[in-house]
Amino acid sequence: MAGCCQHCAGPDESGGRVWRRVLWIALVVNAGMFAAEIVAGVAAGSAALQADALDFLGDSLNYAISLAVAGLGLTWRARAALVKGWGLLLLGGWVILSTVWHAVTGSLPEAEVMGIVGMLALVANGAVAVLLFRFRSGDANMRSVWICSRNDAIGNIAVMAAAAGVFGTGTGWPDVVVAAIMAGLGVSGGFQIVRQAREELRRTRNGAMEPVLAE
Repeated sequence: MAGCCQHCAGPDESGGRVWRRVLWIALVVNAGMFAAEIVAGVAAGSAALQADALDFLGDSLNYAISLAVAGLGLTWRARAALVKGWGLLLLGGWVILSTVWHAVTGSLPEAEVMGIVGMLALVANGAVAVLLFRFRSGDANMRSVWICSRNDAIGNIAVMAAAAGVFGTGTGWPDVVVAAIMAGLGVSGGFQIVRQAREELRRTRNGAMEPVLAE
């Protein structure tokens, strides 16, 4: 974990404007990809694509929350990060249940659709991750956004690997395995965010102060 100065001090006015602009771009990209991927996931019968689509939805909500608290102090940003962290944990739980259902029913997804949509999602998330890279060492709220974007890009690569596995084996198990991995990423990221947000809230209760970000 980086030193306190990185987490206690918000970005300057120029940095705050850049942060909000990046969040708006990320919000639009993720909302659009959620709509495209949930339709493709249901049509293709892919647990991995549906899990990835739900992740896009969660990220869209996360970006919206981050925009709402972008000009506020550390306490409010940490509270927002705490909500997002618990949201990731809940999404991870949903993916686990969905994965179990697909494993039990033995459904066979359409590998071609998985591969094409996974590639489009990777391009979208890769672009967002590049934009967010400079904020990866910020406070819990900023770091939570970076973690979500990073996990998404990893998940997209995994979806493409699952598509290749389904195509090569003729079974749905690669899809199930990837969905389980994505659930693990979500749960792990959620725990990281919750832990850091709680630490920042503890510091503010102990008297650590931070200036409000400029609008």
